[in-house]
Amino acid sequence: MSKDKRGKQAKAKAKTREKIPDPTPEAFEFKVHPPGTLRLDEVDLSAAAEDKKKADQEIVALQERVYAAQIKNHLSKRTTVFVFEGWDAAGKGGAIKRLTALMDPRGYKVWPIAAPRENEAAHNYLWRFAVRMPEKGEIGIFDRSWYGRVLVERVEGFADQDAWTRAYDEINAFERTLTAEGVRMAKFWIHLDKKEQLQRFRAREDDPIKKWKIGPDDWRNRDKWDRYATAVEDMFDRTHRPDAPWIIIPGNDKRFARRAILEACARVLER
Repeated sequence: MSKDKRGKQAKAKAKTREKIPDPTPEAFEFKVHPPGTLRLDEVDLSAAAEDKKKADQEIVALQERVYAAQIKNHLSKRTTVFVFEGWDAAGKGGAIKRLTALMDPRGYKVWPIAAPRENEAAHNYLWRFAVRMPEKGEIGIFDRSWYGRVLVERVEGFADQDAWTRAYDEINAFERTLTAEGVRMAKFWIHLDKKEQLQRFRAREDDPIKKWKIGPDDWRNRDKWDRYATAVEDMFDRTHRPDAPWIIIPGNDKRFARRAILEACARVLER
């Protein structure tokens, strides 16, 4: 057989192979709630704990309930992930502090997330979160998370448009691989208005203990409030799923927010 004839046959076979459809079904279907299901402008930010003493008592009772659920979580080898996002000074750290107040420290880890270190930036952006996932029977708590790709990295231009638009499906796939293995997950967005944020910023600047928590980045982010709000609602529309829902917490009143978060976490752990 001539060389030319063999070449034509090889090309014909390659062309035939290209036409064969791939019968493999999609591994996951991302069942996302309809766009607009969660809206920032529909959150009642006037929600408050009217009786502060009663609210404090309820918080303690919920902390005890969370601790009991944590023990059951450990004994049954169930794994849980809680994600905390929200505006600067919304109270993420305070809420996490109340959530873990009575927990056994051997059964949970809190991961404060900042800009990636040099060794982390050498990997895909999800890598540093994958290696921090809790082991069986543990609770993983993320103070900020992989959603930075579609929030701060999007708004500040650290990720180009192709990267952050692609990230919605990447995040859905990442979370779905976890929930498919039985991981329970809830994601909190602590919401507050600009007036309340401004008061908290100024209070931090006047407090020598809390002054380190406020800096130029916080003020710069505040100037981009509307752009962040758009990014937040796009995030809800693309990643609010039944297996890993977003829960918006009204955050103007800290007691109300902490009580609501504790109750939601208890329900997740008791599922």
